[in-house]
Amino acid sequence: ASPLLSGSRSSKTFKPKKNIPEGSHQYELLKHAEATLGSGNLRQAVMLPDGEDLNEWIAVNTVDFFNQINMLYGTITEFCTESSCPVMSAGPRYEYHWADGTNIKKPIKCSAPKYIDYLMTWVQDQLDDETLFPSKIGVPFPKNFMSVAKTILKRLFRVYAHIYHQHFDSVMRLQEEAHLNTSFKHFIFFVQEFSLIDRRELAPLHELIEKLGSKDR
Repeated sequence: ASPLLSGSRSSKTFKPKKNIPEGSHQYELLKHAEATLGSGNLRQAVMLPDGEDLNEWIAVNTVDFFNQINMLYGTITEFCTESSCPVMSAGPRYEYHWADGTNIKKPIKCSAPKYIDYLMTWVQDQLDDETLFPSKIGVPFPKNFMSVAKTILKRLFRVYAHIYHQHFDSVMRLQEEAHLNTSFKHFIFFVQEFSLIDRRELAPLHELIEKLGSKDR
């Protein structure tokens, strides 16, 4: 496995890693994803493998992106503090307020570390919910799975956006930029392949996304 996937470079994660049970079909899918990623063709690597279930493919990759972002953010938590990032932003034009629709219904303004803590805990709770992300063979995905996955990915994107806009200098000092870029490029190609995030939501990193895409045409 590459350092990107095995996490050998930095075992610091922000939240506990979410493991896909070994021996399960989803684990096989994850292995397939890792193998195709190794080929270096990301556009091809994100495509739905022949004969596979779209929901399952999206579920496996969503867990994987959660783990990747968890690790990337884990490396910079000491630079993302209440005082350095009093609001959750992605550059001067984009500010995010947190609401999850259940515990916090009305969006609240909070610091970036607090927001990301809320966000990652919320994602973790969704991933751990067997009715939303069934790990057992033959258990069907719920009817609303796609909309749940879209909300998770839309929110995970915000963590990338915050890291790029507010902490890229720290990422460079840690020599993690190749790792961040590969992870983000994989994420973007994936959400583009299945139209999972609205273009408006991607606006804070629009230029970077254009640049990543143009190299691969």
